Amino acid sequence: MADVKKVVLAYSGGLDTSVILKWLQDTYNCEVVTFTADLGQGEEVEPARAKAKAMGVKEIYIDDLREEFVRDFVYPMFRANTIYEGEYLLGTSIARPLIAKRLIEIANETGADAISHGATGKGNDQVRFELGAYALKPGVKVIAPWREWELLSREKLMDYAEKHAIPIERHGKKKSPYSMDANLLHISYEGGVLEDTWTEHEEDMWKWTVSPEKAPDTPTYIELTFRKGDIVAIDGKEMSPATVLAELNRIGGENGIGRLDIVENRYVGMKSRGCYETPGGTIMLRAHRAIESITLDREVAHLKDELMPKYASLIYTGYWWSPERLMLQQMIDASQTNVNGVVRLKLYKGNVIVTGRKSDDSLFDANIATFEEDGGAYNQADAAGFIKLNALRMRIAAGKGRKLF
Repeated sequence: MADVKKVVLAYSGGLDTSVILKWLQDTYNCEVVTFTADLGQGEEVEPARAKAKAMGVKEIYIDDLREEFVRDFVYPMFRANTIYEGEYLLGTSIARPLIAKRLIEIANETGADAISHGATGKGNDQVRFELGAYALKPGVKVIAPWREWELLSREKLMDYAEKHAIPIERHGKKKSPYSMDANLLHISYEGGVLEDTWTEHEEDMWKWTVSPEKAPDTPTYIELTFRKGDIVAIDGKEMSPATVLAELNRIGGENGIGRLDIVENRYVGMKSRGCYETPGGTIMLRAHRAIESITLDREVAHLKDELMPKYASLIYTGYWWSPERLMLQQMIDASQTNVNGVVRLKLYKGNVIVTGRKSDDSLFDANIATFEEDGGAYNQADAAGFIKLNALRMRIAAGKGRKLF
């Protein structure tokens, strides 16, 4: 990569990416452009500007991507009721294609010939960043320092920073024992005591949610308004996508909602234990399924459920920008035309309980579903022929004396 003249670095201003910045300057003798994304992680991103300037960076991008993140990535994913391996709401996975997209946009704007990231060679993020980058700019060069250098411990990184006068505090507030990633959809925790799958997670680890035991004794009721599968209002108040998610995080966190402790299968082959806080997303998923239950045709709903694991896997493994994900998204979005209405929820001590749903596009017909007399809306005698026809193949087999097992 001796021909690398300018590289765009996904830069947080923390230890790892600050060391990477200097390492890129020295190893590749290239100009570095820094890109810092505000995805709602709850931390100040502006200090990254001063750190980058101090290290001689001339082109510094600090972008507020919260609305784009929720509108163009989180919402489309939730239209599919997406969960990975039955539990994980993909909070980290769904942020990576947006970061990859912006890295490439900045590379094009600045004339850079390479991008760089701080993902390690053990995780999923390296795959997600790079698959996205290659899909959007096939000829781009990618520099992944964790796969090249020998600075494979925190102490080595700290020593490198001290040797090169990189502005990193060696002493100060106590560092979290966990590897954490946060955005508007979730916070993830890995490492530390979590590397023992039998050890219970520590209560003081959680940042957004109170424990269900300490949540209020009085339930909280909320009403969510959907338009074409997306939440557009809370309790009748219209809000932007990012504002909706932030407010649901707040309400959900207060009620102990959205904690998860799982062992997942990483794309690179290993199993990894992680804990996740996704209060707003947990509420969104339950509410979306509730509004779909009255507005979607049965076979459409079932087909969506059959395809969802594949869709979830594509996001988890980094194929957001693939033709197959884009094809699935068109189908999913088409299914949401009539997913309109209001869902009422009761939030109580970690639980999200659906208590009502209504829609002008509802397919629920009380005249047909009633247990009382329906005035002839449904002829129950028709069911006899329906059952016999569906049993025909089994009746034939049984008549031939065929054993079931």
